[in-house]
Amino acid sequence: MNKAASLIVDTDPAFADIVESSPVCSIGNGARTSLNPFESLVGSVIAQQVSVKAADSITTRVTDYLDGDVSPEKVVNSSVEGLRAAGLSGAKTKTVKGIAEAIHTGVLDLHEALTHPDDSAVVAELTKLWGVGRWTAEMFLMFTMHRLDVWPTGDLAMRKGWNIVHGESGDIDPRILEPLGDPLRPYRSVVAWYCWRAMEGDDSSW
Repeated sequence: MNKAASLIVDTDPAFADIVESSPVCSIGNGARTSLNPFESLVGSVIAQQVSVKAADSITTRVTDYLDGDVSPEKVVNSSVEGLRAAGLSGAKTKTVKGIAEAIHTGVLDLHEALTHPDDSAVVAELTKLWGVGRWTAEMFLMFTMHRLDVWPTGDLAMRKGWNIVHGESGDIDPRILEPLGDPLRPYRSVVAWYCWRAMEGDDSSW
């Protein structure tokens, strides 16, 4: 059990079983995504409000449409119709092209964001973009920037997973969950990851 998992279990013993039955959390353990930051952010947009399976399928189709080159330049020069045909909704197409344009014109520097020490500042910068909400920015922080202390209480699956871990059913109000994460700093991203693992193991909760 690594340092983060040990602290989580010591602070909240309800996590002992899911920590024991899960692999080591991938967030902050030295592993890094092979995707470029833009491609990763596009993936977070695609994942908005769809199942993991659907997101994976659409991501594959979009990547194929872009000939494997998911870059700002390629997206800027792609057609709305082509992206729509690959599976993106009208809103997500607008968002993805808007992000690409912002990077292409220098309005947004994702590489600078990657080194910014303040998570809230990164969220504030990303959410200036049309169609990029707090959830999308938080997923980018967790899975691209590997920030360890993100607390995505707006994520329904995470909230349901929290309840499963604590022997409850259904959803928990984000306003109630928000302060419950405070004792688990600075590893709230890892806590969220274990909550998602709990959801994966409880089919009745989907």
